[in-house]
Amino acid sequence: MNKPRVAIFDFAGCEGCQLQILNLEEEVLDLLNLVSVVEWREGLSEHSDTYDIAIVEGSITRPADETRIRQIRDRAKILIALGACATQGGVNQLKNSMGAETAARMVYGDAANSLHLQSGRVKAVHEVVPVDYSIYGCPIDRREFSHVLRSLVMGKKPQIPEYSVCVECKRKGNVCRYEFGEICLGPLTRAGCDARCPSFGLWCYGCRGPVVDANDQAARDIMERYGHTVEELEERMGLFGAKEARGGVEV
Repeated sequence: MNKPRVAIFDFAGCEGCQLQILNLEEEVLDLLNLVSVVEWREGLSEHSDTYDIAIVEGSITRPADETRIRQIRDRAKILIALGACATQGGVNQLKNSMGAETAARMVYGDAANSLHLQSGRVKAVHEVVPVDYSIYGCPIDRREFSHVLRSLVMGKKPQIPEYSVCVECKRKGNVCRYEFGEICLGPLTRAGCDARCPSFGLWCYGCRGPVVDANDQAARDIMERYGHTVEELEERMGLFGAKEARGGVEV
C-alpha cells in the first residue's frame, strides 16, 4: 500500500485504547508519515466513507451497531479489532450472563428504560463481521499498535505472540503470583504485554484473551497444587470475556 487511508471507529467501550494511540506522543507524527488518517473522532473532525484500513474499538451491543460495523467492513480492505472490548467483548460482556435488563437496572437505575440506553447481548467484532487482525489488551499496548500498523504498511503480517503470559513472567524472573496465594490467569492468557500486571505485583486479569491451544492440564495442576479449584479460575476468566471466548477450562 502507498500511504493507506486509515479510519478509526468506536462502539461500546471507554475509548481508553484510542487514548493509547495518542500516548504514542511523538511517534504519532512518524505514523502519520506512513498513513493518512481520514476519520477519527478522538483526533479530528473530518469524516470519510473511503478508507483502506478500519480500526474498530468497542463491543457490538445493538442492532444499529451491527448495521454500522457491516458497513465499515464492506468499505475496508483490512479491519483491525482494537482492545479487549472489540476482540472478546471486554468488561461489557459481563451483562451477558446476568441479562441485559438486569444489567441496565444495576447501572442506570430508573433511567434504564430510556431508548438510548437499551442494548442487547454484547458481541465481539468478529462475532458480527470477519476481522483481519486483532490488537489485544485493556488497554492495548501502544507499542504493539505501532508494530501492527507499520507491518501492514510494509506488506508484512504482524507478529502477535501465541504463547502464555507465564513465558514473559519467567523471562523477567518474576515470582509466580500463586506463591502469594493469588489466582493468576497467566497460564491461559495470550502474552504480548510484557507481563505488566505480575511485574507490578498484581495477578494477570486475562485482558489479552485466551492463548490458542492453552495447556488446560497444566492449569488444573497449578490450581490443585496451590489449593484452588477450576471453578475459581473460571470465575476470574469471566471479567474480560475469556471464559466465554474459550468455553472455560476442560475438566
